[in-house]
Amino acid sequence: MQNKTKILIIDDDKAFRVVTQSLLEDEGFSVETVADADSGLNSVKEKTYDLILSDLMMEGKTGIQFLQEIKQWNPQIPVIMVTGYGSIQTAVEAMKLGAEDYLTKPSGNDELILKINRVLEKKQNLEELERLRTEVTERYEFSKIIGKSRAMQEVFSLIELVADTDSTVIIRGETGTGKELVAKAIHYNSPRREKPFVTVNCAALPDNLLESELFGHEKGAFTGAIRQKQGRFEKANGGTLFLDELGDIPPAAQVKLLRVLQERTFERVGGDETIHTDIRLISATNKNLEQEIRESNFREDLYFRINVMPVTLPPLRDRKEDIPLLVSHFSQHFNKRSAKKDFFASELAMNRLIHYHWPGNVRELQNVIERAVILSKGTTIEVEHLHFTDQQEVLQLLQSSKGQNLSEQAVAELYARLILNKFDGNKKATCAALGINFKTLQKRLGEQ
Repeated sequence: MQNKTKILIIDDDKAFRVVTQSLLEDEGFSVETVADADSGLNSVKEKTYDLILSDLMMEGKTGIQFLQEIKQWNPQIPVIMVTGYGSIQTAVEAMKLGAEDYLTKPSGNDELILKINRVLEKKQNLEELERLRTEVTERYEFSKIIGKSRAMQEVFSLIELVADTDSTVIIRGETGTGKELVAKAIHYNSPRREKPFVTVNCAALPDNLLESELFGHEKGAFTGAIRQKQGRFEKANGGTLFLDELGDIPPAAQVKLLRVLQERTFERVGGDETIHTDIRLISATNKNLEQEIRESNFREDLYFRINVMPVTLPPLRDRKEDIPLLVSHFSQHFNKRSAKKDFFASELAMNRLIHYHWPGNVRELQNVIERAVILSKGTTIEVEHLHFTDQQEVLQLLQSSKGQNLSEQAVAELYARLILNKFDGNKKATCAALGINFKTLQKRLGEQ
């Protein structure tokens, strides 16, 4: 059974206490009452309340004095002040000192319930916001980025250094290496952590819409612009703007982006109002920007602006000692969904995972483990539960064979030769990747 909302009433008017307690209890609240401020303070220090309803004018300590003391003790407790004198000036003073609202006696029951529900809803929203903020901050702690390899330790050291600065950062690495995760880790460990983290995938937006998404537009700026729209630079003001796939920004948007970085000002599309922005820019790309500059696809002056603090993420094939850690992490994560316990990969399966070349990097590993957990009927991931990108290549080869009916042995040979080719003819590595011994590989290749 869910706990009732607890309200404390502090008022030296006994009739008001009795009537209000009865009304609120009829509404489903748990209510306690006291007759003076000192008793109220003692109650708050001994028990937990969701809301306090306090009189402004009482014998002994006034409601204002009570409010000041209670906010020093616990500033999170919402307080509604009640006055029978209609003193708006005193009520306004109480609001300035931290009261959530005020009520004038006599008041209607509906008004009282409305104000209480409004304050409680605000309290609930603030608590949920704080919970989400804490959850997000914990999720993107540096310790949540998994890796014990020397390459990843160097990355950890670098992002820890840049997080506490306001410098522009560019994260480089292949698709699936975790560039957005690193960007969020930098933001949520920076002085801007309480402000927005806004993401734009530059490759996902058509060229004619990207500029509007970044800088906003005025009503009537183009066909379909039926109202004014804020861009991501405005939404990220005070926080961090993360431009993913930066190398795909078209030339026109590059010019405007350069100006924002230089002057911290811009205009919406179709507008002439100069808007100031305070953002930290973090960008990411899997493209060779130096090559893009040579081919006149990317501005050199913009490159120098964004390349202040480069962070390069290694591909998974260059940090294979991290694979067992990642497999354990993803197995536990997906295991929670299926209610299986003590989930692990067999020796052969782990060998296959370690020796695979991982063209999709950590993202591909995550997908492979999720599928393996689903396919496994027990608590162990076996080789037959693993499905990789290169298996899709085999299927494509089969589809291109014009419907040729290949035997199971022919498919196994085709797959083995594909893996052997990926390891440049290294049969030992191929055996490890397939989870088979040398004789089995020879048999599949028709060498015995």
